[in-house]
Amino acid sequence: MKKRIYIADDEKNIRNLVKAFLEKEDYEVEAFENGDKLLTAFTQKPCDLVILDIMMPGTSGFIICTKLREISPVPIIMLTAKDTEEDYISGLSLGSDDYFTKPFSPVKLTMRVKALLRRVEMHTPQTPESDEISFKDISLFPAQQAAHCRGENLHLTKTEFSLFAYLIENKAKAISRQELLNVIWGYDIVIESRATDDTVKRLRRKLETAGSSVSIDTVWGFGFKLGTKEGSA
Repeated sequence: MKKRIYIADDEKNIRNLVKAFLEKEDYEVEAFENGDKLLTAFTQKPCDLVILDIMMPGTSGFIICTKLREISPVPIIMLTAKDTEEDYISGLSLGSDDYFTKPFSPVKLTMRVKALLRRVEMHTPQTPESDEISFKDISLFPAQQAAHCRGENLHLTKTEFSLFAYLIENKAKAISRQELLNVIWGYDIVIESRATDDTVKRLRRKLETAGSSVSIDTVWGFGFKLGTKEGSA
């Protein structure tokens, strides 16, 4: 069966352009002029992936993303006209899988759509099958998608959880950005995305807030590695 994709954007030319490119790849595409109409359609007939503009008349894309996440793990790509750190972090923090800044290349957007859908189709293991994964004062519970620091919930998004679990499972080595994009996002070719770095930034902030002894250290020019803060056992 064809994969169904919903698009919400108040700019008709963008809706038509994205729709045309995705239909050329044999996807079934429905386009909406605002997020409210997309959400209504989704509750009646769920789709396989959502492309969601942030700034639209009516309910903002951020709120629509939150409402979608409350009912479904559907992959979400957000579109923003604002090339700001706040927009990136806000969208990913609310549970979107990736984002694009306008103006964007419809070819590159199509590549990311394919990668995210391929990840779902292949059921890429996001976490090991064990009951609990632990490192220092952190405990992850894959079955519940829950992460705790000394018993306190870290409230991680699905993507944050998957990335953190992968780092813990590979704690003995540094992991490249490309490997994380491949395993967590499903991008098995070089695709420009700041999703990895922004997800790590959010994880660091949540670990800091929780007072965790765990650090996510940058391996410059390569990727990341788990570590322990100075003074921690």
